[in-house]
Amino acid sequence: MLVFAIAVVFKLVNIQFVQGDKYRALAEKRTLEDFDIPANRGNVYSADGSLLATSIPKYDIRIDAIQAKSATFEKYIGALADSLHAYKGKPASYYKNIIRKARKNKNRYFLLARNISYSDYIRMRNFPLLNLGAIKGGLIVEQTTRREHPMGGVASRTIGYERFDEDGNVSRPGIDGAFGVKYLRGTNGKRRKQKIGNGQWKPIADFDQVEPKDGYDVYTTIDVNIQDIAHHSLLKQLELYEAEHGCVVVMDVKTGEVKAIANLAKTSKGTYYEKRNYAVYEAHEPGSTFKVMALMAALEDKVIDTSTVVDTKNGRKKFYGRYITDSGIGFGEISAARALEVSSNIGLATIIDDNYAKQPQKFIDHLKGWKLNDSLDISIIGEGIPDIPEPGAANWSRNALPSIAYGYNLTITPLQTLTFYNAIANDGEMIKPRFIKSVKSFDKDIEVFEKEVIIDKICSDKTLSEVQDILKNVVIRGTGQRMYSKTFSMAGKTGTARTDYADLEKWYKDKKYVSSFAGYFPADNPKYSCIVVIHKPSTKVGYYGADVSGPVFKRIAQKIYTDTPIIDEVEALDFKNKLVENDFENYFDKAQKYRELMPNVIGMPAMDAIALLENLPVDIRVKLTGSGIVKKQSVEKHQKLKSNQTVILEAS
Repeated sequence: MLVFAIAVVFKLVNIQFVQGDKYRALAEKRTLEDFDIPANRGNVYSADGSLLATSIPKYDIRIDAIQAKSATFEKYIGALADSLHAYKGKPASYYKNIIRKARKNKNRYFLLARNISYSDYIRMRNFPLLNLGAIKGGLIVEQTTRREHPMGGVASRTIGYERFDEDGNVSRPGIDGAFGVKYLRGTNGKRRKQKIGNGQWKPIADFDQVEPKDGYDVYTTIDVNIQDIAHHSLLKQLELYEAEHGCVVVMDVKTGEVKAIANLAKTSKGTYYEKRNYAVYEAHEPGSTFKVMALMAALEDKVIDTSTVVDTKNGRKKFYGRYITDSGIGFGEISAARALEVSSNIGLATIIDDNYAKQPQKFIDHLKGWKLNDSLDISIIGEGIPDIPEPGAANWSRNALPSIAYGYNLTITPLQTLTFYNAIANDGEMIKPRFIKSVKSFDKDIEVFEKEVIIDKICSDKTLSEVQDILKNVVIRGTGQRMYSKTFSMAGKTGTARTDYADLEKWYKDKKYVSSFAGYFPADNPKYSCIVVIHKPSTKVGYYGADVSGPVFKRIAQKIYTDTPIIDEVEALDFKNKLVENDFENYFDKAQKYRELMPNVIGMPAMDAIALLENLPVDIRVKLTGSGIVKKQSVEKHQKLKSNQTVILEAS
């Protein structure tokens, strides 16, 4: 017994003093652990400083129900229950019972409130018992962050996000995803927690061991006003033509800054939302918007001039055993310039085949020289890869050359097409599209992004001037003449391309098209370039680019010039915009006549109607459904308005 006792004492001394540090460290490792505290991601701002994306802190409030001493617990439990009743609404007796039950069950991680705001967190931590802190009162506070987009669904895909799934896979679309790792993410902090059983961990203090460092802020090139115009103009047309999806990009001609980018797709319920960034990722056959590139190559090589006569027959011509057709009964003998104005497939196919059939690589080299076979290498992840075949490739045949001439047998993204048209508007200088202006920490610049030139000059001044004139005439007397306005000049090219036509028999039973328009405005001193692409509009409503995409382009162009300070440039053209003047007079008259009575806003633009109602002396709430022109108002005209009354406007 004595020897046994000595052995026990020896072992205890050995564990306590010799191996004590080892076992204490092991015990601490099993019961204490440092957890990451996510840093707040930096904010994403528009060009004018409007908030596009931000991280909002959210809090879970829990209580260690057995941490407080019995006397303390009994002293404050009633007051705590009263405070929870005032905050959450259920009877005080309910909260008193569930907290007592948690104490009885030795629950050290009892949830009181989940996902609350900072102001509510401050309020709750001042409740009786909880205001004693973690040690005396058992308060447990856990903070998380949630990414919010103040503009809602507008440009949400372009603004983007960084999201991890349960398996650790990450998705990084848009600006938020592209710049998340380098700038927005920040550095995580550390907080020590203690294991309390059942896989639960409790913070051992109500402060962090290492404070997180917030990420930098990113300032984009997006103009909120232009983005809103582009989004709702596209949405209106998608709904009208029951299209599958579409996109719009508006770019500053001189700088390459993307001022707006909208991408909308149809849901199973018939509504539209930002599903994917089609403008960036979707490479497709562009159709007639590519005819500009084909004609420019021929003009540069001087194999034709704009007056060269092309025989387009009666709208049907065979090339290597396959017919190419034009709409209608054909155009007969027309000039090369006119062939582009009326978008003759036969005209462009004939020009390119006659002059490059024996040396197709020379034509393809022009396209490669313009970087049309390369991606733009923009910052946003997921850019589509263009595909322009050349002689010797698996997808090359004798028909490849005439097909490419009018926009088939190749794929290119809308953003790449726009970049080329922007170069035409910018006197030949091709600029890389840019989504970011700068990265900042508060007011300090971390990095500033400047204009990046891809090609100094895409063609000679002569070719450039000729193509610019043709693009003006497309709108004046060509396929885009329905867009023509005497008071506002635009230039560009329509596009209508078949899609999903691999099975022609099936296609003829259910025809599908891609309708597009690419161009710039004003035509003589371009400020913005723009492309509109709409996929699979209902053929029962319409499918030609001039009908489907052209009106979106026109609406965006005119709305930008009537809703932004650029109106000063329009005034310098020595004409008055009657539409703007009439709208203003109508608005002003109603604003003066009706002060406390409901005015008649039916027929007014929705934005003007909202501004009119919100500036009345009566404090009313205005809700708008739809966009465009007001078709219906919930309060009849001349009715007296009451304070806090809600007025609903329906627009289409």
